[in-house]
This record gives sequence, C-alpha cells and structure tokens, in this order.
Amino acid sequence: MVESIARVKHIRVTATKARRVVNLIRGKQAMEALAILKFAPQGASEPVYKLVASAIANAKVKADAAGSYLDEQDLFVSAAYVDEGTTLKRFQPRAQGRAFQILKRTSHITIVLATPDEPALVAKATKPAKTTRVSTSSTTGSKAGKK
Repeated sequence: MVESIARVKHIRVTATKARRVVNLIRGKQAMEALAILKFAPQGASEPVYKLVASAIANAKVKADAAGSYLDEQDLFVSAAYVDEGTTLKRFQPRAQGRAFQILKRTSHITIVLATPDEPALVAKATKPAKTTRVSTSSTTGSKAGKK
C-alpha cells in the first residue's frame, strides 16, 4: 500500500469555503477528483487541484524510491481535511476617526492519497454511503384529527 501526503499551509481562503471543495473529492479516485476540481466553480478548487496533483506526484516518487510499480488509476483520496490557519488582522478607516477591523483568514489543507489493500476497498471508497431517513409521526397530543 502506497500512501502519499500533500499539504499547503497559510493559503488565503477561509476554512469553511475550502471544506466545501474538499468534501466534493473525499473518497473519490485521484483522477476523478482532478476532473471534479477542474470544473468546480469555487475559488478554492484551484489550490486543491494543485494539491491533489502534487500528492499524485509524491506517490510516483515514493513508488520509484521503493522500486515498485504504481498505477495512477489505483490511487484514491483516503483522507482530506482543512484546518484553520493564522488570521491576518487589518484595519480599515471609517467615519469620524474610527477603525473597522478586517479579518483575513487562512487555512491549512491536507490531502492523503493511498492505494487500496484489496480491490474491494476501491469499490467501497467510490460508492457513496446510503442514508435512509426515518420519519416518526405521532398523533398523540394532536387536536387536528379530533372532533
């Protein structure tokens, strides 16, 4: 199992906006993740695209160093998360000599690519989990049905 990690720190995008993009690719195959990120309209998709491409390159270098063969199609995003970085504090002048604080937030993005141990894990990673919604309706205490 080959595992490669790519990180970018202090990127000028808020953590919540970056999480929206990272949630699109979590659990997907690496090539499929690149295709999704290429056409995603969010601004944070460009640095995340570069990060996934860097993780693929890291996996190639790691496999070459180990002397093993690596197929890019086998790689999938095993972990992807976004942490908050430092916040740059700036001030904007306002009326009557006041100052208004502007918070320029940064984030740290981490992508981990891995090859599966077994072929069954690839199918499990690419299929989204099924969620079932259970609705509970109780008519006790409701006066709408009584006459």
